[in-house]
Amino acid sequence: MKAFYKKYILDFKRPSGTSRGVMTQKETWFLIIEDNGKTGIGECGILRGLSADDRSDYEEKLQWVCDHIHLGEQSLWDHLKEFPSIQFGVETAFASLRAKTPFVPFPSEFTSGAENIPINGLIWMGDKACMKAQIEEKLQQGFNCIKLKIGAIDFDYELDLLHFLRQNYTPDVIEIRVDANGAFIVTEALSKLNKLSEFKIHSIEQPIKKGQADTMADLCNITPLPIALDEELIGVFDYEDKEVLLQKIKPQYIILKPSLVGGFRGCMEWIGLAEKMNIGWWITSALESNIGLNAIAQWTYLQGNPMPQGLGTGTLYTNNFESPLEVTNGQLHYNPDIAWQVAL
Repeated sequence: MKAFYKKYILDFKRPSGTSRGVMTQKETWFLIIEDNGKTGIGECGILRGLSADDRSDYEEKLQWVCDHIHLGEQSLWDHLKEFPSIQFGVETAFASLRAKTPFVPFPSEFTSGAENIPINGLIWMGDKACMKAQIEEKLQQGFNCIKLKIGAIDFDYELDLLHFLRQNYTPDVIEIRVDANGAFIVTEALSKLNKLSEFKIHSIEQPIKKGQADTMADLCNITPLPIALDEELIGVFDYEDKEVLLQKIKPQYIILKPSLVGGFRGCMEWIGLAEKMNIGWWITSALESNIGLNAIAQWTYLQGNPMPQGLGTGTLYTNNFESPLEVTNGQLHYNPDIAWQVAL
């Protein structure tokens, strides 16, 4: 068995804005394992400024994994606690290697094309005209759940967009989720949550910056709309610390990105704790290429969560890989008649 890695730069079709800034490119790495004539591929993708493993020794750790690939999936995962995106890459590379075909690591009714995964349509921050155009495009594409990135432009402007949506679409027609990416300052957070609640929002992700557990716990206790933890989960590696965090904050939801929380095993630890505490959850991709998104989608389908998932990021790039993943009527569909085209 041998392994190597390759870096790949993904180019956004249009600049994509969050409260942390505007992205035009995203870097990712592919871990490729070869054994007895078979090949497995996994994606290790970090988000600069957000991922716990955004550190100077990242590629050094990737090379260490390749040099020690003989240790196997379990041992490698245990050694990579502080590198959650590489944990995810290792898991998916070994699952790909075990599979009959490398791009169907988790076969199911989804990969046969018989079942789809409901997803939310993602609306990126921009000026009002740009965001309104994105919203109308998603509605025309058949989405009944949309997620708006908020917190980077004028808040009243964002309220106007929500007003436009609710004037035209009632909550039973369109579910609205918003993601603040920690943009609200503590003294204004509750006031903004109250204003957002007027539009019958499904939930808000990470209203304030992570690392303010007491304040977040207070907000979750009195909030007029459900709060979902996202960034708050990043960098919490130990099971006991995960349990303490959820017990303290008691959020209404948690959002799990395998690349950011330790792959599928990391997700399962969070899910087990959340379900024990009656906390809802869903899965979201973290701007991976179609290779990583494919593995996340296949695994997510097997979890049987009927809520719309955050898996609609495959069309963001000009140089993504041709794949069977399609978005139809607000759902992610796997078309087995379309061949993968991957050149690395």
